[in-house]
Amino acid sequence: MPSPALPTTQQVDRWQAMRQKAFKSVPESGRTITYLGKKFHVYPNTFWPFLDSQPLVRNFRIKPGDSVLDVGTGSGVIAIFACYQRASRVLALDVNPAAIRSARRNAEAHGFGDVMEVRRSDLFEKVGDERFDVITANLPFRDKPAPDVVARSQWDTDFQTNTHFFEQAARYLKPGGRIYFAHSNFGAVEEVRRLAKQNGFSIRMMARSAAERDQERQFFAFLIKPAGKHGRAA
Repeated sequence: MPSPALPTTQQVDRWQAMRQKAFKSVPESGRTITYLGKKFHVYPNTFWPFLDSQPLVRNFRIKPGDSVLDVGTGSGVIAIFACYQRASRVLALDVNPAAIRSARRNAEAHGFGDVMEVRRSDLFEKVGDERFDVITANLPFRDKPAPDVVARSQWDTDFQTNTHFFEQAARYLKPGGRIYFAHSNFGAVEEVRRLAKQNGFSIRMMARSAAERDQERQFFAFLIKPAGKHGRAA
């Protein structure tokens, strides 16, 4: 079966701009979103739980006792599903203060306030010297100027967030650690592959999905490991 046609740049621009407007229009008290059968609360300016992270959440594997670092946590969905897989510690990061507020509320609501810490951080800025068994990331997919913190959840000016992620990630992984990374067919897929390999990682797609009514937009999950003997041990 042939692959579905890619959505045009104009189509994706309109769709993402509409989503950003919706994120900003949430009431001050917040809004509850159902995602994979669970409830998540989002405050204004927070990226909602959506199809983009589902291939990752449905297919990543956290061993009981693993430590997990979730970069770009948004409302905290990936971090919380890591908690459900019995991670011993989850540190969730986001640069957006609204996302921090939403993720903290959701961690408590799901009963993981003692396992999951939420910290405002631009990528790894506030991690310190800690290393993790697993890093998860749902970063903006597209190389496009982002005028504000809400747009930064979807657009990455000069692809700097993604570039810095791959330049820095290895120092926060334990030996044998692994990265689960979300992306899409309308994003800079080849650039992600290049950045991963350029910074000493192997990368393979482990899952993909598409909305039933919109087969053009597809979402991916990549498994990324440090190349060499430590990567093979994961």
